[in-house]
Amino acid sequence: MKQLIIERLGQRGEGIARDGDRRVFIPYALPGEAVTAEVEGEQGRLVEIVAPSPERVAPICPHYAHCGGCAVQALAPAAYAEWKRGLVVAALRNAGLSLEVAPLVDAHGVGRRRVTFHARMERGQARVGFMAARSHEIVEIDACPLLVPELAGALPAGRAIAQILAGRGKPLDLVFTATLDGMDVDLRGPGALEEHETGALIKAAEAHDLARLSNHGRVVALRRAPFVQIGAARVPLPPGAFLQATEAGEAAIAARVLDATKNAKQVVDLFCGVGAFALRLAERARVSAYDSAADAVEAMFAGARNAMGLKPLDGAARDLFARPLMAQELAPFDAVVFDPPRAGALAQAKEIAQSKVRTAVAVSCSAQSFARDAAFLLSGGFSVSSVVPIDQFRHSPHVEIVAVFTRGDAQKRPKRGLLG
Repeated sequence: MKQLIIERLGQRGEGIARDGDRRVFIPYALPGEAVTAEVEGEQGRLVEIVAPSPERVAPICPHYAHCGGCAVQALAPAAYAEWKRGLVVAALRNAGLSLEVAPLVDAHGVGRRRVTFHARMERGQARVGFMAARSHEIVEIDACPLLVPELAGALPAGRAIAQILAGRGKPLDLVFTATLDGMDVDLRGPGALEEHETGALIKAAEAHDLARLSNHGRVVALRRAPFVQIGAARVPLPPGAFLQATEAGEAAIAARVLDATKNAKQVVDLFCGVGAFALRLAERARVSAYDSAADAVEAMFAGARNAMGLKPLDGAARDLFARPLMAQELAPFDAVVFDPPRAGALAQAKEIAQSKVRTAVAVSCSAQSFARDAAFLLSGGFSVSSVVPIDQFRHSPHVEIVAVFTRGDAQKRPKRGLLG
């Protein structure tokens, strides 16, 4: 047992202290606090807060500090916002970039519309919840205060589904999405289902009023086709398809994308998914859109067909990691928008840097891969107009980023931003 002083919060929201020449990471401890912790190597377990930080506030959830779903719930809002903004600043600095980062935008809205619960089986009984910090132990919870009201029934439904599959003994992930037509659920991990399991899952979908239940993207029960609203379009949601975590987050990101491209007549949307940006952009510009998920691209086109007044929207399924749009393919476009997965868009960023496109809008869920990709755009002659961190994963270390890059007279040009 050791008494330590917390110096700062790390990238995962853990308090960082010094034990001699070694750093120790202590979940749920805050900067400036004196704590007692059990220490093993670089990992510490908080035992007691000897002297609390003046920035410490009461957590909103009784499961906090045991459930690993939230990393930073006890930090006062202003200090929390500055820490989260600092994650972006640090990632840019580590990549050799000195860019101005705007204040954090709160985009929690009414809550998260997507959640993944984990299930583990013990002696034929399913335990469903979130994992504890740094552990595969399941913390069973009765409710999560971060979710939209439409997901209030997700945990009971998740327990019923997991119990049906408990005999398999396999760990499960249960991905719940709130849609216009009710809860959509995609199972990950069970493998091929037996006939009796399928029948039981269909009954569970009925009992819990699920719109749809799928297994690895294959529909098991379809009671109502689930749709989401994107701009003027109602979009059919493919099983397990990606959506921004909150509606407020999607709206905040889209507003900045639209503002940055307001003068563009022709826009390309890369890693478009189901069209969160493409469908909104098509209300005023011609749009081409590409994503590796063919079902997502088809859903976007289906949404476009039932929306009134859109300008031409074309595109195709394309693996932009293996086959990025080349610089010459980007030549017709006034602006490019790209929103890659966490790994970033290195190959595509290199092509954008070599293209003649005058405006590029980068949307990212990883500060590290964003900083790497941004460096290529800057080396290709772009300047940064803005870098805005957006918080739709409240109390977690995850942060969304929207950055606008311009070259030539596309917009007013601020400082370039490469560290010398």
